[in-house]
Amino acid sequence: MEVIGMALSPCCTELDENGRELNAHGTAAFPVACYHDKLEIDPVPWHWHEELEVLVVTEGTVLAAAGGEKCALPVGDGIFINAGVLHADWQASAVPCRLRSMVFHPRLVGGSADSVFWQKYLQPLLTDPTRPCAVLHREIPWQRQALEAMEQAYRAVVNEVPGYEFRARAALSEMIWQLVTHAPSARPIPKKALRSADRIKRMLQYIQDHYAEDVSVDQIAASASISASECLRCFHDMIGTTPNQYLRDRRAQRAAELLCGTGLSVTEIAGQCGFQDGSYFARSFRQVYGCGPTEYRRKARRAGAV
Repeated sequence: MEVIGMALSPCCTELDENGRELNAHGTAAFPVACYHDKLEIDPVPWHWHEELEVLVVTEGTVLAAAGGEKCALPVGDGIFINAGVLHADWQASAVPCRLRSMVFHPRLVGGSADSVFWQKYLQPLLTDPTRPCAVLHREIPWQRQALEAMEQAYRAVVNEVPGYEFRARAALSEMIWQLVTHAPSARPIPKKALRSADRIKRMLQYIQDHYAEDVSVDQIAASASISASECLRCFHDMIGTTPNQYLRDRRAQRAAELLCGTGLSVTEIAGQCGFQDGSYFARSFRQVYGCGPTEYRRKARRAGAV
């Protein structure tokens, strides 16, 4: 994770019991934070948060998933993600992959709940189930304007120039205006999909709470009061994987965090992350990250991630 400037933060995603991100994005007084992710080191796992998010690709191609859709984003393109929407990001190929993102609370732009900004613009966007996200292509004029506004806000926050809070809020307001006035609504989301989204959040909660234990599909399904077969369908439809694959990936992602952030041995990390067999840990980790745990730690250190 590259850190540039006082206000640019490493994005190490931690989730609460609901699968919601725990990271504090900015402060209560200025609820916005900027991140620069290296996806070949740290893919962004499935998660959700109450804040809005917008990201732009700066190197490579990003595979972004949000609101049940997946898209490959080349350099210069980006995506806006609405509040409460499950999303994740990965590198689309073996080449280095970078993105810049801003995560900010809607009140930064909307103000109080009784303001015209909130009632006329933010509230309709936040409560519209047909707008979980909006892909932003640089060659489309209004989308380019939205991306440029995001980049203006990003530079203001990272550089902390005098009055940067005003500059960032104004630029993000312009971006929201472009989205509200131009971004088309998607097709109405079926009630079944909304129900599945609620179920997947509860099942991600269970995995987050118990990933270090011996977890079965039946237990994951029971956490959402559904059958094992419905659990499999829900994972497939909502995040394109199986419960066991997600569990493996979550364990591997936690192991990667410990490899970068601690001096624990590989064996200790394997045990803490629910891998009771060292060879299975090494094999699973390689399937997720393309290299073994020891090599990953060495690469991360060379890249300045620790």
